[in-house]
This record gives sequence, C-alpha cells and structure tokens, in this order.
Amino acid sequence: MPKLVAFVTGASTGIGFEAAKKLSSHGFIVYAGARRVDRMEPLKALGVQVLALDVTDDDSMRAAVGRVLEERGRIDVLVNNAGYGSYGALEDVDLAEGRRQFEVNVFGLARMTQLVLPAMRSAGRGRIINISSIGGKFYEPLGAWYHATKFAVEGMSDALRLEMKPHGIDVAIIEPASTLSEWGRISADGLLASSGEGPYAAQAKHMADVLASTDRPETSTQPAVIAAAVLHAATAARPRTRYPVGRGAAAILGLRRVLPDRLYDAVVMAVLKRVAG
Repeated sequence: MPKLVAFVTGASTGIGFEAAKKLSSHGFIVYAGARRVDRMEPLKALGVQVLALDVTDDDSMRAAVGRVLEERGRIDVLVNNAGYGSYGALEDVDLAEGRRQFEVNVFGLARMTQLVLPAMRSAGRGRIINISSIGGKFYEPLGAWYHATKFAVEGMSDALRLEMKPHGIDVAIIEPASTLSEWGRISADGLLASSGEGPYAAQAKHMADVLASTDRPETSTQPAVIAAAVLHAATAARPRTRYPVGRGAAAILGLRRVLPDRLYDAVVMAVLKRVAG
C-alpha cells in the first residue's frame, strides 16, 4: 500500500506544527501549509513538504492543493487547522475584523474542504479533520466573533459528516481546550487594542490576563497532546465524530450539557476570575 498523504493548514506553529510532525513520524507523506513559511523550516528537516498557503486567498489555496494532487495524485487526510482568535467587545470590533475572523476560521476551512473533496470522492475514501475548540460549545465575554466562528465550524462539520458518509469520507472535529502557544498572547493583544480603553476596559484587562495565561504550561495543554488526537482521527478505522482534548475540556463541556444557561454563565465568570487571579 502506498503511503497516505496528509495536508495540514496553519502549520507554522502550535497544533498545526505538531500535527504535521506527528503524522510524518507515523508514516504519512505530509504537506504543511502556512503564510509564514520560514517558521516551518524545522518540519522540512523531518521530511515534511512545506508550502506557502493563505486561507483567505483563493489562488493560494488552489495552487497549494493543485501542487499536492499533481505530485501525489491524491489527498487522503485534510487537517483544517488554520485560524486565530479575534477578541474585543462586539460594540468595539470593526465589522471588517469580524469578517476577517470568519474568512480565516470558517470560509478558509470550507474552501480548502471544497478543493480536496473531488479527489477524495473519486478515491471513495478520505478524512476531513477540522480543528474547532471547546469554544465552539461554550463562550467567554468579549469573544463574540471568535466563538461565533467555532460554533459555525461545529455545525458545518456535522452537516458535512452526513453529506460525506455515502462517499466513504469521514469528518472529525478536534475540540482543544487551552493550548500552550502564542495564540493567547496574540489574542490578548488584539483584545486590548480593541477594548482596552472605554466602557469595556476593566473587562478587557481581566480577559486579556486570562488569554495570556495560556502561555503557562500549568494552565494549558501541550500542542503535542492535541496532535495525538489528530493522529487518532486520521488513522482509526472508525474515527470519533468529536475529540474533546486537553486540560479541563471534558469537564467544561460536560457542565455545558447539564447546566442551565444562567448557572453556566456564573460558572464561566467564576472560572475566568480564578484563572486571571
């Protein structure tokens, strides 16, 4: 049997970087795409094929998928990882930024999926693995745009799973909890730029501290742990539909299922207060 071919987006850092490493170490031919190609140099040393990819640029996505199909003839696994977190009070965040958040986190994911599905359908098999978040099931103050995109990824993935079942293509959702990476710091900076002054300043400062805390290993999960879930979704004979993974993920989602909204609101605020404290 020829080696399976995997394509990982957003692979310059964090979960995408570790997922590319993990898949490569388990025998996949891996293509890793990101805007910051220089950040993927260590992957090249591991035999990963790196390429420039901007999931807000249709030409870039077409070129990247086209290159893989030209060189390998197929794509067996697509890991849609590219994304970022846009935080700020809904009143403060410019609609252009809200649209960009959806362009990257939702429409980029959807377009990459559109581009790989014809080859997967032709082969009668394939895996679409969408990196969502526990933030696709719960919410935080000043995170309206980010959470909206992750809720959208959850619903889109569920619908896609049913669409693809007759074609032999599986769809799995990875739902990480807080992950050790630069994501939180970047999100915190954006939050303070949007809402660090004005009526939401106190909330913004508090929430920025929470986001920045993801830089600490005692409060976050190593990206390699999330990458292990990606590997399982890529290789299991029957992958799970969802993989909640990371510190506190199961507990947070479990409480969301059983608590009424007002009580869950109180739990979220209490947890955020403790984390920032």
